[in-house]
Amino acid sequence: MMGVRLSVAIATFNEEKNIGECLESVKDLADEIVVVDGSSTDKTVEIARKYGAKVIVTNNPPIFHINKQKAIDKCRGDWILQLDADERVTPELAEELKSVIRNPQSEINSYFIPRKNYFLGRWLKKTGQYPDGVIRFFKRGKAWLPCKSVHEQMEVEGKVGWLKGHLLHFPYPSFSEYLKKSNRYTTLAAQEMLEKGNKPSFLGYFLAEWRAIKTFLLLFIRHKGFLDGFPGFVFSLYSGLHHISAYIKFWELYYQKRKIDIKKDWE
Repeated sequence: MMGVRLSVAIATFNEEKNIGECLESVKDLADEIVVVDGSSTDKTVEIARKYGAKVIVTNNPPIFHINKQKAIDKCRGDWILQLDADERVTPELAEELKSVIRNPQSEINSYFIPRKNYFLGRWLKKTGQYPDGVIRFFKRGKAWLPCKSVHEQMEVEGKVGWLKGHLLHFPYPSFSEYLKKSNRYTTLAAQEMLEKGNKPSFLGYFLAEWRAIKTFLLLFIRHKGFLDGFPGFVFSLYSGLHHISAYIKFWELYYQKRKIDIKKDWE
């Protein structure tokens, strides 16, 4: 009897609007689907189980990669495809994955997959958002997430290749959802600055402003975000504003903590 050749690993939290289409795109591809759910309050778990997924319910840590790695660790397949619930595997990519599994190149342990990102009603073809290569397909035990930062990349052992088929990514169904995620990311960035022992200052704020301008110019001019029209402008602008928002939140967190410390000193 043939063992598990391909496992799909997914971490979820309140993804009932996405998880069905994600699993539909891999139902004929995966030998095993492992979902680690952060105690969703919607129908995410119910939908995942309808697709035959092995669902593990746990807590929902701020760094979501912790649950992604838990899902990876539970996979039994020779190969693992790690997905987010807002991603879809195209038929072309599915065929390419099958081909690699049937005829693996022994020196390549993991693969970048090019990803198309949907934002404000269009696919971003520039703005630094294409091909947006992400390491998501790898031999079991040859790639992992450090689980230290929200924007970290996979760490790998051995050579890395590139696939041609695409992942379709629908991270922001509305601009409100974009702002909600941005708010979460800037809060995490502020907490990281606080944990490093940094102290806020006007110089630090001006450096954050410079990083914001630099990011905007990098995405909109160097990476030709202007060719993506208004969505490219908005994505470039708010990617830059991330640095300013994170620094202001860091300033606030620092002095909230100082207020608590000062109060303790007085008591």
